[in-house]
Formats: sequence, C-alpha cells, structure tokens
Amino acid sequence: MSPKKKTQKTTKKNPEKRENDLEAKYRRSTLDIAILQDHLALQTEAVIKVQSDRADLRRRMRDMEQKLQHERQDHRDINSDLSRQYKTMQTELTNRVKRLEQEVSQLREEHVLCQEELRREKRQREQVEQEKNATIADLQHKLDNMERDYEKILLETVDSMSSQLCVARRGWQDKSTTLHQNYKELLSEFGLNALDI
Repeated sequence: MSPKKKTQKTTKKNPEKRENDLEAKYRRSTLDIAILQDHLALQTEAVIKVQSDRADLRRRMRDMEQKLQHERQDHRDINSDLSRQYKTMQTELTNRVKRLEQEVSQLREEHVLCQEELRREKRQREQVEQEKNATIADLQHKLDNMERDYEKILLETVDSMSSQLCVARRGWQDKSTTLHQNYKELLSEFGLNALDI
C-alpha cells in the first residue's frame, strides 16, 4: 500500500509544477509581448518622425527650388534690362555723334561760305584790307575754338560713355559673381557640387 501512496503524491506534485511552469511561461510571454509592444511603439514613433522630417525636407527643397527659379528669373530680367539700357545708350550715343557730325559739317560749310564772302569783300574793298584781315583772323580763331570745343565735347562724351559702360559692366560682373557664389553656397548646403550640375 505504501507504493500506491507514493504514486499519488508524485502525480499531485506534477500538475502543480506544470501549472507553475505554465504560469512562468505566461508571465514571460506577457513580458515579451510588453517589451515587443514598447519596441514597436518606439519604432513607430521613429518612423513617424522620419516621415515628418522627410516631408519637411521635401517642402524646404520645393521652397528652395521655387526661390532658385525666382532668382533665375530675376537674373534674366536684370540681364535683359541691362541689355536694353545698353542698346538705348548706344543708340543715343550714335545719334548724338551723328548730330555732332552734322553740326561740324554745317559749320564747315558755313566756314567755306564765310571765306568766300571774305574773298569777295577783299576784292571789293582793297582799301580796308587791314580791317578785313583782322575780321578774318578773328573768325578763324572762333571757328578753330568751336572745332576744338566740338572735338572736346565729342571726345568727352565718348570717354564718359566708355567709362559708364565700364562701370556698368563691372557692376554686372559683380552681380553675376555674387549670384553664382550664392547659388554655389545654396547647392553646397544641399550637398550638391555646382560643377556637377
């Protein structure tokens, strides 16, 4: 009879042990599930943050592209405006030179007429030769001064326009250099090399 009692005791201990094992496994599983849920929540937060950052970067990139397009359009507008101004100034200078050439030609014609008139008067009034010579010398001096003045005006105008064009060209070059430098810096901020584009 004693062996039968022993068997009953062992069978009683086994279900309790099994229950404890199941409970421990259940607790471990619950703990593993909680850890996995925490890990999953962290991963989800990280993914949401990455997606938000990516959307923000895309938006900033679109903004920068629009800004770059505006800058390019402004650059084109400035170039076309400067070209138009240059052509206008060149046309004005050409017109002024033509007007001055016409005036010089007209003055030369007047000079020739004056000389002819003086010759006629010389023939008619030989008795007043001294006065006539003084008048001719005076008129010649005035004409020479006028020619020199017109030449000086013409040269000053050409020099002034040349210096203005040089200053304008330097300004265009400075603006162009500044714009190119800005674009290079913007591209380098995005990790792009300006030479590759």
